[in-house]
Amino acid sequence: MSPRTPGADLPAHPDHLWRDPEPKRSYDVVIVGGGGHGLATAHYLARDHGITDVAVLERGWLAGGNMARNTTIIRSNYLWDESAGIYEHALKLWEGLEDELDYPILFSQRGVLNLAHSLQDVRDGVRRVEANRLNGVDAEWLDPAQVKEVCPIVDVSPDVRHPVHGATWQPRAGIAKHDHVAWAFARSADAAGIDLVQNCEVTGLDITNGRVTGVRTTRGPIAAGRVALCAAGHTSVLAALAGIELPLQSHPLQALVSELLEPVHPTVVMSNAVHVYVSQAHKGELVMGAGIDAYNSYTQRGAFHVIEAQMAAALELFPVFARAHVLRTWGGIVDVSPDASPIVGLTPVPGLYLNCGWGTGGFKATPGIGQVYAHTVAHDTPHALSAPFALDRFVTGALVDEHGAAAVAH
Repeated sequence: MSPRTPGADLPAHPDHLWRDPEPKRSYDVVIVGGGGHGLATAHYLARDHGITDVAVLERGWLAGGNMARNTTIIRSNYLWDESAGIYEHALKLWEGLEDELDYPILFSQRGVLNLAHSLQDVRDGVRRVEANRLNGVDAEWLDPAQVKEVCPIVDVSPDVRHPVHGATWQPRAGIAKHDHVAWAFARSADAAGIDLVQNCEVTGLDITNGRVTGVRTTRGPIAAGRVALCAAGHTSVLAALAGIELPLQSHPLQALVSELLEPVHPTVVMSNAVHVYVSQAHKGELVMGAGIDAYNSYTQRGAFHVIEAQMAAALELFPVFARAHVLRTWGGIVDVSPDASPIVGLTPVPGLYLNCGWGTGGFKATPGIGQVYAHTVAHDTPHALSAPFALDRFVTGALVDEHGAAAVAH
């Protein structure tokens, strides 16, 4: 599918999409983290389970964290069955999300190319294509000439530092407008009577007789029957308030956009070997991302050497971008688990739930994990799709190692 005309179909932000309520003193469910996952969980708690006595607590403004700072790529072509299951579930929800939420999220299924630059990349790519097909995920292997047909501006000549030997291709993948996604979920949750409380930082967890009974916040204590954590890079800090040490490391992940350009890039191109992924947004700017910064940090910015390496990689793949100007850069805080897969489910503290460890893959999972996490919170039992991502896998050894698919690329 070709990208839409830059700037087309972009509705103006209305003056009011949701209320700005004062928090009540108690709720049935408190969701900590007002990003995409928190808002989606609230939506599905109301829609699927009829639970509306819910507060979403956000220490800043709604969706102002990683939801506002990602590169908006959506795909489901992960290697392992467990990962393919949750991401394919999410992709199917993405395909009907505009109708479900009655809001234009601008989901453009323009396809995603994962380039191969070595014989090992080729072997890994072909293996992933076959695994995807076994899991019902659309996937193809393309040779360099076919890559050039899909994306004419990619340099596939053999005399470059990282020659393109082929690529995996997922036609149903694409991008969406991240802020519209957040607004749509927030509007739906608010319409169901859920309180979306901004500027409300959680500073403590109340635990009585071994069970969570509420949260302490900068706007006063709030009692809760259930507390669902989904605060991305800060989830490990929140879990520590309950005495739970999570196997997570938080890193900056940065991205950048160029000035506005005419439509030139028809798809999404990712390259783990040169650590860059590039798409063109609906308005026309190029959106580029790279790998995580190597150091641990909670700052929402990254190091300049990563940007420099990212630009060099992008220009090798796309010489046509040589005269484009970088407009701005930004960073988010991603939480990376030892096997580069999420942690979703119950905790040793009854009534306390986890949704974290998504690393660089959180945005694409938004509707899928929202529905799955809502099921977990509503029924106090893991959903079948999230059961493999339980915290205890780091004790049992049943890891879901997705470093090759998730450590660099979105």
